[in-house]
Amino acid sequence: MKQIATEMSAFQLYKRLLTYVKPYWLVFAAVILAMLVYAGSETAMAALMKPLMDGSFVEKDPFIIKWIPIVLIGIFLVRGVANFLTTYGLGWIARNVIMTLRTEMFDRLLTLPASFYDKSTSGQLMSKLLYDVEQVADAATDAILVLVRDTLTIVGLLAWMIYLNGMLSLIILLTVPFIGLLVYKISTRFRRISKTIQNSMGDVSHTSSEVIEGHREVKTFGSHQYEAKRFDKVNQLNRRQRMKKIATEATSQPIIELIAVLGLAVVIYLATLPQVLNQITVGTFISFITAMFMILTPLKRLTKLNSKLQAGIAAADSVFTMLDQQPEADTGERELKQAKGDIRYQQVSFQYDNTARKVLDNISFEIKAGQTIAFVGHSGSGKTTLVSLLPRFYMPTSGQIFIDEIDICSLKLLDLRNQISLVNQQVILFNDTIANNITYGQKQAVAEERIIEAAKQAHAWEFIQRLPEGLQTQVGQNGVLLSGGQRQRLAIARALLRDTPILILDEATASLDSEAERHIQKALENLMQSRTTLVIAHRLSTIEKADLIVVMHDGHIVETGTHQQLLDKGHHYAELHRLQFQQH
Repeated sequence: MKQIATEMSAFQLYKRLLTYVKPYWLVFAAVILAMLVYAGSETAMAALMKPLMDGSFVEKDPFIIKWIPIVLIGIFLVRGVANFLTTYGLGWIARNVIMTLRTEMFDRLLTLPASFYDKSTSGQLMSKLLYDVEQVADAATDAILVLVRDTLTIVGLLAWMIYLNGMLSLIILLTVPFIGLLVYKISTRFRRISKTIQNSMGDVSHTSSEVIEGHREVKTFGSHQYEAKRFDKVNQLNRRQRMKKIATEATSQPIIELIAVLGLAVVIYLATLPQVLNQITVGTFISFITAMFMILTPLKRLTKLNSKLQAGIAAADSVFTMLDQQPEADTGERELKQAKGDIRYQQVSFQYDNTARKVLDNISFEIKAGQTIAFVGHSGSGKTTLVSLLPRFYMPTSGQIFIDEIDICSLKLLDLRNQISLVNQQVILFNDTIANNITYGQKQAVAEERIIEAAKQAHAWEFIQRLPEGLQTQVGQNGVLLSGGQRQRLAIARALLRDTPILILDEATASLDSEAERHIQKALENLMQSRTTLVIAHRLSTIEKADLIVVMHDGHIVETGTHQQLLDKGHHYAELHRLQFQQH
């Protein structure tokens, strides 16, 4: 579905962007005032040329000769203070805008549905959060600095020139429409290139993060050259787009300056005609020419501004598109403090967006509180999707799911998920202490005794004690400093401490050695006591005691029963069991 932000015009995007500056309007007003003073100092510099030339060099007025140096120092002092207030004030506003936007984006990331993450890469999202926001802030603040200050400077200088000689000033003003037309033409190109640069930055970030996260695989499989070529491809694309932007800037600025200089050349030619020279003083002539040349510097900055402004508007489109993404639907109003744990799926079907094939088709089963239900089947049969519907990571396409005979769609999302703990095969640990990873998600401080008890039940306390700092040991990014079995036991300790009535185990013992599996199996038995447990089974030996085994194939339930019942039937489960034990 097309997002709101992409339908906005550049003006609407910029207008929305300026709403983030609005809370700081007092500082912004002070900055604008400082800009006025700065622009006035520029005009004062040009105006000073008239008494300097006429009074000092022509009339040799002692009063002017005495005061000109003092006035000059005063102008530069005022100009320096105004410049500091402008730069610092806008910088302060910019960092606050960046902080606010990043906070809003991060908050939105926390509430976006699983389907959004299925379609996005972490690199692209990081690029939005880091690179695009900086571009947006440049458009909201730095661009305003140049736009307002230099426009005021040009207006001030033009006003002084008109005061000195209106006819000559008119020639300068005739160049403005041509410059405006050229700026308008290149704006579209700048914005298009800027969007491509943002996308390519996402690709660079994504490719880099994959190599960083998968550095062991890269080294093991000797894929250095392959990854280097893959990175070079996205890096070269980013370079080419940057060069297009540089080329556009490098072409547009000299052309605009040339148009302005043509106007200046005509003015200088006319101003030096004898009939004109006879009507103006030396000081007036020098002051007028000084003002003309002083206009070139702010005009040059204004031509550069367009590139930054269009990049910011393109980045704003990217940022607001993300902010306008719909968060997880949380329409439920019913509260549930503590569920018993009865679960019932009733004719549940599910298919992902833009796919015709049903991942789940007419699934129905029931499990009583405290019982264990296991789901088995070949990869792609729909097991993980099935359990992902329970915490509402996805919404069923049709059918209903009940906890204690309450439709989960009628429950508040937080209340629903407070009933569920999840232990995955891919354990997610945070770059924090072991204690904080075990207590993750707890709303209140947890006593160390409770953490140790959970660690003991999870068969983790033995290895935690051997670590240099015990519970305060840092585990590294995603627990890289721990073994797979150790990470798994910390995840079980986390679930034990959470103490919910419903537990989801997604292949929690897969890919572990026998020693680790023995420890984890005992920890899981502790965890599963008195809890309704949904197990996605990889090793059939781990689910022999399950109260109900559901065999899935291609999104359908093909048979159900206990371990012995299914073996006696001699169908799908028996075949899976035979194949698995033959491999051993």
